[in-house]
Amino acid sequence: MQKKFLLLFISLSFLAKAQNNKKITITGSVLEQGTDMPLEYASVVLIENQNPTKKVGVATDFDGNFSIDITPGTYTVQLDYISFKQKKIANKTFTQNTNLGKLFLSADLAQLSEISVVAERSTVEIKLDKKVYNVGKDMVVKGGTAGDVLNNVPSVTVDTDGTVALRGNSSVRILIDGRPSGIVGINIENFLRTLPADAIEKVEVITSPSARYDAEGGGGIINIVLRKGKTNGLNGSLMVMAGDPETYGANANINFKNEKFNLFSNIGYNDRTTLGNFINNSRYLNDDNTTERFAQERRNNTRNNRGHNVNFGVEYFITENASIINGINFRKDDSFNNENVDFFYFDQNNISTFDRNRFNASTGDEISVEYNLNFTQKFKKNDHKLTIDIAVSDNNENDYSTITDQVINNPISLFIENTANLQKQQRNLIQSDYVLPIGENSRFEAGYRGSFLNSTTDFSVTPNTAYTNFLEYNEYINALYSQFGSKINKFSYFFGLRFEDNNIDVNSITTNNFNNKKYNNLFPSATLNYEFSEETSVSINYSKRVNRPRGRFLSPFSTYSSNINIFQGNPDLNPSFTDNIELSLLQRWNKLTLTSAIYTNQTENSFQFIRKESGDFVDGIPVIVSTPINLTNETRYGFEFNANYTPYKWWRINGSFNFFLTQNRGDYTYTNYLGENITQNFDVDASSYFTRISSKITLPKGIDFQTNYFYSGPQNNAQGSYFSLSSLDLGFSKDILKEKATVNLNVSDLFNTRKRRFDTFIPGSVDSYSAFQWRQRQINLSFTYRFNKKKEREGRSQGGGGGDEFM
Repeated sequence: MQKKFLLLFISLSFLAKAQNNKKITITGSVLEQGTDMPLEYASVVLIENQNPTKKVGVATDFDGNFSIDITPGTYTVQLDYISFKQKKIANKTFTQNTNLGKLFLSADLAQLSEISVVAERSTVEIKLDKKVYNVGKDMVVKGGTAGDVLNNVPSVTVDTDGTVALRGNSSVRILIDGRPSGIVGINIENFLRTLPADAIEKVEVITSPSARYDAEGGGGIINIVLRKGKTNGLNGSLMVMAGDPETYGANANINFKNEKFNLFSNIGYNDRTTLGNFINNSRYLNDDNTTERFAQERRNNTRNNRGHNVNFGVEYFITENASIINGINFRKDDSFNNENVDFFYFDQNNISTFDRNRFNASTGDEISVEYNLNFTQKFKKNDHKLTIDIAVSDNNENDYSTITDQVINNPISLFIENTANLQKQQRNLIQSDYVLPIGENSRFEAGYRGSFLNSTTDFSVTPNTAYTNFLEYNEYINALYSQFGSKINKFSYFFGLRFEDNNIDVNSITTNNFNNKKYNNLFPSATLNYEFSEETSVSINYSKRVNRPRGRFLSPFSTYSSNINIFQGNPDLNPSFTDNIELSLLQRWNKLTLTSAIYTNQTENSFQFIRKESGDFVDGIPVIVSTPINLTNETRYGFEFNANYTPYKWWRINGSFNFFLTQNRGDYTYTNYLGENITQNFDVDASSYFTRISSKITLPKGIDFQTNYFYSGPQNNAQGSYFSLSSLDLGFSKDILKEKATVNLNVSDLFNTRKRRFDTFIPGSVDSYSAFQWRQRQINLSFTYRFNKKKEREGRSQGGGGGDEFM
């Protein structure tokens, strides 16, 4: 009998153990509170009550769904998602398969890392401290360039000559993946015109950066985040495109990820033809402003760029909390530019005197290589981490041209000149950042950055050696920063201080002009935020910034397209310093998210472009030089608002409006060709505004239709005025092959109106009208195929690599 009881006891024990080891499945979905939109990649963790170290977790799929296999027992369910409040369901007992149904997370308005509310799913995400533009969701930039991308970002404008401005201020710092990058090369305009839009994941606009960011950029920071694969397994996409004027391109994103490695790559090729034009009508003046003579200039450009870009990286997960990334970025561009310039000269009675033609055939090649390393160590406490970044880059850019100049119908006047512009740049960067959470609601940060730049520019003109120069630029910057933030109920604050030590050499070897600039500065920053409710939040920000002149701003001679209108850099330019203050309000309704801000920028030694006589003459026509100078003071006041509105599920609208007033104060004195001292007063009050609106509609048959309209109002400056500018872009998109592929058609500048027009008046010298169009209307057709990868919809991405996440 005892043996029977013993056998029965043993049998029941094994049965109970078998029951305990039996797996059950817990399912559910995670959605955003208020919009019922699914949250992809949200973290769902079940923590066993009896053994809290035993955890089982998964990430939600594209539709916000999750499924977890566990043994029966009592658990705490924990839900996490970046920028959202954590949610816990404690003491939940599971004995059988259970569907938890819909679980909702609400946005954390005062999260210290980025005080934000994310709008309805759209191209633009509006946040208090930044605006995020999701490139993959914009149809009108498919097959375009980085310049096209920036030209669709709220608060940002890209001029027809490639100059980037933020809220009308061109003192902007452009970062790649949260840091200065050598892959940008020597000429930022060339980089923006050649980097394919499909290599970019998103763009972050930060108008009032904290102390952790580089102090460069008086107007703020634009951070371009390149694509990096994050999904498990082998996946990717391939895009091919063609356009008119003749344009071809291809781009591939390939990613493989497992528990130990993440290999990601982006490979692209593009062959672009760009047609541009320039006109200038000038009336040259006597001392009493009566007419001396007239001249007209007509310029047509046919540019061809062939570019290759390769980004490859390997992330190795050393442990659960430590990883290292090795990456290589390579960019090669070959350019061919035929520029035909016609000059027509007239006497004071507007009677033709003679005509001449100037043809410039130029070629160029640029190679940029960058190696970067990132090490990240996370500690036990959430958000406690140390990062170390090292980047080494090398850039070479060479441009050659042959200029043929002659008076029409006068063969003996034929004159041939050759120019060469050889530029080299090396950049080394080392950076370390440490983040320490203190308690539940406080955080301390500190870090170091060393940026070391060496560049040379060898510009020569033969046989006219007057414009030949060799420029050497060396920049060594060491920076330290620390900042602390905390949250008290609905109020949060963040204070930071950055110290930068600068040692800069600007040496014009040809003219024996040597400039050494040593200075160090403190750059404080502060953010105060109050959360009235989950829908309403207000923030006030302060930051001090610097804008250092580089490149063409410093080179004494860098262009020679026209021999009567010349751009000339100024090696004696000093940096300008800006104090930024901004008050922002974020208001969120069911279908509408709105941010509005008032701001002011106070800048000392601001840059201003002037036009003056050089003292040289060509066929009796005075040569006019455009050059940057330091003015005493510039003050900007502005107001802007950005809105995301979703009236229906099939219609989404993004809109922005920016108005600013600029006050310049300062005098400039130069000596003209007669040896006379000319003093010009640059006191001027000018105002302007620009607005951008984007509409995306889902039509029948699954066709998406998008329109982007941009308008910039007129603006005065000290020597003239700019006219208004407007443009309209269209895009159509259709998914095929069971959403594995997408066909996209877009038209950039539909009505061919994106032209920079301006008047210039210099008393006793010249009165002129100019119109410049860098690129005429462009039509692109693209095909994108995805394998093992779902289509990018209007959702959020938890990927790092930029902005605060990188830092």
